[in-house]
Amino acid sequence: MHHHLLWFLVGAYAIATVFPVVGLWMRNVSFGDVTIFQAKIHVSLLMIMLATLMFNAGLGVKTSHLKTIVQKTRVLVAGLAANLLVPMAYIFAVTLVMRLWHNPEEAQHILVGLALVAAMPIAGASTAWAQNSNGNLALSLGLVLFSTLLSPLITPVALQVFGEMASEQYEAVLQGLADYGSGAFLGLWVVSPAVLGLLVRLMLQDAWLTEIMPFVKLTNSLVLLLLNYSNASVSLPQAWADRDVDFLVVTLAITTGLCLTAFGSGYGLSRLFKLDPAERISLIYGIGMNNNGTGLVLAALVLASYPRVMVPIIFYNLVQHLLAGTVHEVTGRGGTESQGATSAENTEPSFTPARRCLSVQQKLTSPEEKC
Repeated sequence: MHHHLLWFLVGAYAIATVFPVVGLWMRNVSFGDVTIFQAKIHVSLLMIMLATLMFNAGLGVKTSHLKTIVQKTRVLVAGLAANLLVPMAYIFAVTLVMRLWHNPEEAQHILVGLALVAAMPIAGASTAWAQNSNGNLALSLGLVLFSTLLSPLITPVALQVFGEMASEQYEAVLQGLADYGSGAFLGLWVVSPAVLGLLVRLMLQDAWLTEIMPFVKLTNSLVLLLLNYSNASVSLPQAWADRDVDFLVVTLAITTGLCLTAFGSGYGLSRLFKLDPAERISLIYGIGMNNNGTGLVLAALVLASYPRVMVPIIFYNLVQHLLAGTVHEVTGRGGTESQGATSAENTEPSFTPARRCLSVQQKLTSPEEKC
């Protein structure tokens, strides 16, 4: 499932278009209200699924790599800033161009959807892509960890800025999102599960983690697919029924442009800082990939009356994985020796003395010659 996730995502969107009933039911599943620190909090299935994604992200953090994050402070700060500022500049340009679009309402839907994408923290999936491409895991983990921890502060501010670009009606929508998606929501459902997952990681033995991580990956894939299916069940059937092909095409084009710009800025920033190939790969994935699971849940809770807002988020989630796979094919190739040597200080050595000994053993025949 992990290796064919893109096809599963496409399948989830197709099923949502023709059979949205289950997805709509999932959105209405509620577990009631709980009181935490004298605050009443509504618990739904979508929130539980979001918390599961973030807990698993924390559980997947390798603590051995956290020690080297402080060595990448300059690049880390630049990457976090670019992940927010580059989409802002792109969306501002799109807002000006889309004034020429024949349907101003559709233009605002695209703006709000892209704003939700840009305001979310960096996706935990970027670390998996970085690892597959022999990237710098310390830098990749640092980008994900700090963008998640800072999200209760950064996300509301970002949504307020995007609100200034929108029309009066949708400015109020984005300000409402900023109020709802402030420290309380993101702190409870994004930061707290991630920190809890990290703490559990510290308490578990490595042998246990080795056994459970494949199941954690499977759970992540299933939850991500269900979230996308549930939210696509609201927006895609309506767009398909309306035969609004121009809206879908222009949304896909603009979303792809944002994703290409984000990935390209990661490459440009790496050239500016003269980073090695391993750090370059991690920066590209980190700046280009956002946590759309959080954006989808927030949109589902607050923007139920604006289903088309979810279309850009759904498209971005698909396009970012397609581009990540392309970057992996171009730069990773399953891991070349040169990249492996460059990132040796950040990953497990690909040719340790013990493995060298075993390699020699395979070539020697007499017992006295063996290591």
